[in-house]
Amino acid sequence: MKFAQPISVVTSRYALAVVAGLVWTTAFPNIGLAGFAWLAPGLLVAAASGKTGGERFRVGFVGGLAHYLSMLYWLLLIPFRWHGVPLAPGVGWLALSSFVALYPAGWVWLVAFPGESSRQQENAALAAWHSCLLKFSDAFPQAWAIRTAWALAGAAAWVGGEMVLARFLGGFPWDLLGVSQYQMVPLIQMASVTGVYGVSFMIVWTSLGLLLACAMLVRRPGARSVWLGELFLPILVVAVLFNLGFRQLRHEPRPARSIHFTLIQPSIPQTVIWSAKDDDARFADLLDLTERALSNETDVLVWPEAALPKMLRYDTNTFAAISGLARRHHVYMIVGSDDAEPPRRGPPDQPDYFNSAFLISPEGELLDRYIKRDLVIFGEYVPFTRWLPFLQYFTPIEGGFTPGTHAEQFDLPQLGVSTSVMICFEDVFPQLARSDVAPPTDFLVNITNDGWFGEGAAQRQQAASALFRTVENARPLVRCCNNGLTCWIDAHGRLRQSFLDARGTIYGAGFLNFALPLPPPGPQPLTFYTRHGDWFGWACVAATAVWLAVRIVRVWRTHAARGL
Repeated sequence: MKFAQPISVVTSRYALAVVAGLVWTTAFPNIGLAGFAWLAPGLLVAAASGKTGGERFRVGFVGGLAHYLSMLYWLLLIPFRWHGVPLAPGVGWLALSSFVALYPAGWVWLVAFPGESSRQQENAALAAWHSCLLKFSDAFPQAWAIRTAWALAGAAAWVGGEMVLARFLGGFPWDLLGVSQYQMVPLIQMASVTGVYGVSFMIVWTSLGLLLACAMLVRRPGARSVWLGELFLPILVVAVLFNLGFRQLRHEPRPARSIHFTLIQPSIPQTVIWSAKDDDARFADLLDLTERALSNETDVLVWPEAALPKMLRYDTNTFAAISGLARRHHVYMIVGSDDAEPPRRGPPDQPDYFNSAFLISPEGELLDRYIKRDLVIFGEYVPFTRWLPFLQYFTPIEGGFTPGTHAEQFDLPQLGVSTSVMICFEDVFPQLARSDVAPPTDFLVNITNDGWFGEGAAQRQQAASALFRTVENARPLVRCCNNGLTCWIDAHGRLRQSFLDARGTIYGAGFLNFALPLPPPGPQPLTFYTRHGDWFGWACVAATAVWLAVRIVRVWRTHAARGL
């Protein structure tokens, strides 16, 4: 059979990388096909194996870029215009996606088996594709033990990259690979020991095992069970983890008490939040919605981030209205509000501004405050403006916030409970949520404003990541959002109740009333993860560093030998 035009294997490799990136995206909300996550890493490696170092990196970058551009599309929904042109959201979308795509690019460069470039092979016709598959399978080692060690090392390297991604330049651990399994409740119970990184490890190990199984089938097509050796170990471990997870869920203790919550979702458009002329009207709407929501007996009332148009501590009318509301209904209130203080450093006439959460007693007194620690780049602060001042023109914010320095326990003595609050996307940081949990902590609260992103996938994606904080720390999580996903999640990562508006969506205005079941009063046990932190992730970082050092030395020696 002849073909008029040869099919470039190079083009096919990049196409496969794009497919891998899109398959990776479909594993997350709003699509949520969790099984696709187990295919994507192997497809990325398949697209790059047998290529030179630079080619492997480029293939990995293309796959990562396809994933992040498609997953972070909701950045384009930010209603910010630069001189009337919707340029800034697009620039941010491209810049952030390109930056985080460097991580899978580096992973593919390290993990995919190297080879020599050949123009003749790269321009092979489609008719020769079977021989290309044979060459691809020959790139893998002959010894089973070496192949298994490679798959385990590849999984560790992926987790090492996620650990860096969660910390470098403030961190962006948005939808780590393990988060795709948020609905696989028995499996994700392992996060109480390893954090979400353990789930990512299992996905990548299994995915590379699938790739090896396919390679062995191509290498030995007559041996029907040749694939079994490549998948036996990861499948066995996954089965054991599912069994342990089911046992953990079966032995869940019965609740001894409950706290009644009312969560208000005002669904304030971001353009209204930026418009000072609408402040009084939106605050009046918030109070009206709250009065209607409090028709039932409530212990704790929660308002989301950015709900208040004016500073709680410095606007007399705002504080009087909130204090009166708390006294009238005899409820504790947790509310988000901007705040300010004299500067810690710098000119005394330029105060420090904070993104804060406040606790108000049933007597209308301000009891405590938490200051957000992890700020959103270009949303709450602009980096490098000292050297690149033009960057401030590509963001809707004026000035910026000062980060907090520590977690804060909110004690509610009349209810006999204690909680910690996370603001905005702080609930996607495993290490940050862990620092919020102490033996007295009964539950976690997240208040967030996802109105920036309209009716996109960001709301569900953030909630899926936040769900893992409950499993890691064995604490339920109450989430109150501006336009979704307002809900509560139990200590095993099960989404128990969520708000839906009249259209059946998570985006509209309304409220959610529920009773949060809790264990008996007193210090609560801490999980292995809460006590020991990211021990598993750091072990993967160390293993990756060793592998990377060995690879760099080999590359250096190869170049030195060629130079001779």
